[in-house]
Amino acid sequence: MRTTTVAAVPSYGDDLQVVVPAPGRGAGNWAGAASAVLVDGVFWLTWRVRRPLTDGRGVCVVVARSDDGQRFDKVCTVRREAFGAESFERPVLVPVPGIGWRLYLSCATPGSKHWWVDSLTAATAESLPSGERRIVLSGDEHAAVKDPVVTYGEGRWRLWLCCHPLDEPGAEDRMTTRYLTSSDGLSWTDRGEVLAGRPGEWDARGARVTAVIGDDPLTVLYDGRPDAASNWFETTGVAVWDGERLVADDAAGRIVSPHSDGAFRYAASVPLPDGRTRYYVEAARPDGAHDLVTLVR
Repeated sequence: MRTTTVAAVPSYGDDLQVVVPAPGRGAGNWAGAASAVLVDGVFWLTWRVRRPLTDGRGVCVVVARSDDGQRFDKVCTVRREAFGAESFERPVLVPVPGIGWRLYLSCATPGSKHWWVDSLTAATAESLPSGERRIVLSGDEHAAVKDPVVTYGEGRWRLWLCCHPLDEPGAEDRMTTRYLTSSDGLSWTDRGEVLAGRPGEWDARGARVTAVIGDDPLTVLYDGRPDAASNWFETTGVAVWDGERLVADDAAGRIVSPHSDGAFRYAASVPLPDGRTRYYVEAARPDGAHDLVTLVR
């Protein structure tokens, strides 16, 4: 039997609605870093629950389903202890043809700045916690890897990967995005860096692809921040493929929460049958916590 994650969806400014409230009040209590997919009329959503450093950072990942994209019923929970991870960050849930479901997990190596991407594959979403586990991208002593964006279509797997260089102690928050392809969603070929921060701009400290919103040309939403002090408080912009790499489209504007630290990050998108798109975003609220919110455009 499923348990209800959110009984009602309160208003959250303009046309934003809270899907999953933060687990507590104040900075560091965050619900978000979500990914979403629409399969046979059902919305599937997965997100990371994070508590302040004193309570363990990213403590678990939740998978849930919904008929309307706003009110979700919890299907299962995966906890970081099962992976020996110090923290979880962005998960990705993807249907796998002929198999079932795969959950990609961003895992922090205890006592370090290193991250790796792990996975669980199972016949049903409910059975993912006991699914087949496989490390997908291990990173190395030079780079931490996390927060994948994974898409599948026409027999092709694509992945946009956030990479944090580990060459300069204390500056591991810097980030770039690399593009990878695969035939099975498990073994990946790195096609190179496709997005990076721009000196002197709002994304100078780093740029992380968070959602693919168009394919002709390739258009993405991405997180960025100007400096190290803005770590965890990224805001969202648009970038477009120019034939060689993704280029920021500043004319499209930048989205910032009007509250507290301004964070409006980890955007995910779901194309709707009527031609619109439903977005899920981790957004700062007045008390410094982050809610997972949704809007349709």
